[in-house]
Amino acid sequence: MRPLEDYLVIDFSQFLSGPSASLRLADFGARVIKIERLGVGDICRTLYTSNLIMNGESSVFHAINRNKESFEVDLKSDEDKEIVRELLRKADVMIHNFRPGVMERLGFDYQSVLALNPTIIYGEISGYGTDGDWKGKPGQDLLLQSVTGLTSLTGNAGSGPVAMGLSIVDMLAGAHLAQGILACLYRKAIKNEGGFVQVSMMESAYDFQFETITTFMNDGGSLPERSQKNNANAYLGAPYGIYQTENGYLALAMGSIPVLGKLLDCEKLLDYTDIKEAFSKRDEIKAILADHLLTASTEQWLSVLEPADIWCADVLNWNALMAHDGFKALNMIQEVTMTDGYQYETTRCPIRIDGELLTSTKGSPKLGQDNERIIKEFIKQNTIADA
Repeated sequence: MRPLEDYLVIDFSQFLSGPSASLRLADFGARVIKIERLGVGDICRTLYTSNLIMNGESSVFHAINRNKESFEVDLKSDEDKEIVRELLRKADVMIHNFRPGVMERLGFDYQSVLALNPTIIYGEISGYGTDGDWKGKPGQDLLLQSVTGLTSLTGNAGSGPVAMGLSIVDMLAGAHLAQGILACLYRKAIKNEGGFVQVSMMESAYDFQFETITTFMNDGGSLPERSQKNNANAYLGAPYGIYQTENGYLALAMGSIPVLGKLLDCEKLLDYTDIKEAFSKRDEIKAILADHLLTASTEQWLSVLEPADIWCADVLNWNALMAHDGFKALNMIQEVTMTDGYQYETTRCPIRIDGELLTSTKGSPKLGQDNERIIKEFIKQNTIADA
């Protein structure tokens, strides 16, 4: 039995942040019912990050909405809203990620839902919080990366702001919401109390930078300076970075520069004996390393560095990664099936509980596929008649 079996989650959220939270709850055994807009559904169904169309819809939607049910409704209809209220009366958790004010207009704000279900756990994600001048701005990942300083940490010094290649703020906010919901579920189990969990993407992005922001605030407000070459962390000295080799790339983390010089047979590095020079002279050290590492293959360098317990790694693309025995041993890929028989491969939950892999076979839902069954199961007959 999974930890959240018999818990019911009503999920109004769309795009990535909210659905990533409900995905994790579903992995833990909760039953997740997506509330989707009539005729349109979750906008993520048509949010294409590539030209890949899977069973008529976006690959992103399929990845983040497996193991869920779809209930298609018109939230402008009083009849449909009453059906949703009946679901909320029976729910343990509700999730949404609309801008501030939207749920109030629809009648599904926290106070309204609390009146229906005093022990519900109500979770919401906003872009910038519910107060302040920015509260109405769109909570879009690239925009949040940009305004929270994240883009000043990636790339070399002369490359300007660089965004991460993932919707990282969305995923962080979803993870934080799931954490808050799980904490409240524990309290509910002990005290039978509900709760109101609020997460903003902006706060999640700040928390993601807790190390660097703490350094900034306690270093006289000095802004981080990325290295000119092979930057991987603005606050770390040489050799920290990724370097091209004769046939690929090599990642080097922290390490003694003279020790590296001896192991790599690079005489120029032997001169940097003062540990402080790893930061103060990191650009010239990295330039020397970059030139030297081009003279041999990644495999040759690893054969020297790994036995000496130097923190280093090959740099793999997905093809090379998935062919590697280390990846295969994790069983990270699972195959899921939609109700129409369409099958696709995706990742599994990364968490194991009592040694068990939290896999599932249930793919993402077709829009409205569960309406009839949900109504029969949850809605009182007089409610259906009124509707």
